[in-house]
Order: sequence, then structure tokens, then C-alpha cells
Amino acid sequence: MALNEPMRVFLKRELKRNWPFLVGFGVTFTIVTKMTLGLTEEDAKNSPFVQRHGKRVHYTRNDSLELRCNYEDVTCA
Repeated sequence: MALNEPMRVFLKRELKRNWPFLVGFGVTFTIVTKMTLGLTEEDAKNSPFVQRHGKRVHYTRNDSLELRCNYEDVTCA
């Protein structure tokens, strides 16, 4: 950016160069969001990835705002 160049001119020039990246990020974000929101608890139970890695971590907060993580087979404080 030239020192005396108005911001409007700079943004217009950069938008012409970078629009494919912005569109790509937007499309990717939309696809990932829709796929993530579409998953259910039943899908997770039937997933080979979840079955392979087995443990699920549940985080809870108690009254003193300490985080406790509870595994299905191990409890840690």
C-alpha cells in the first residue's frame, strides 16, 4: 500500500486479487458447518472413528467453577 493511497483504492485492488480465496473460505466454512450441525448422537455411536478411539470426554462445571473431566471408564478431578 502506497503511503498516500486512499484505503478505498487499496481495498478495491486487493479484493480483485483475493476474491477467490474469500469465496473458497466461505464455501468451505458453510459446508463444514452444515455437516457438523447435521451430526446426531446416533451418528457418533455408529462412527468407526468413535468406536476406534472409544473414550468420550464430558466436561462439567461444579459450583466453584472448577472443570472436571469424566471419561466413560475413568474419572479425573
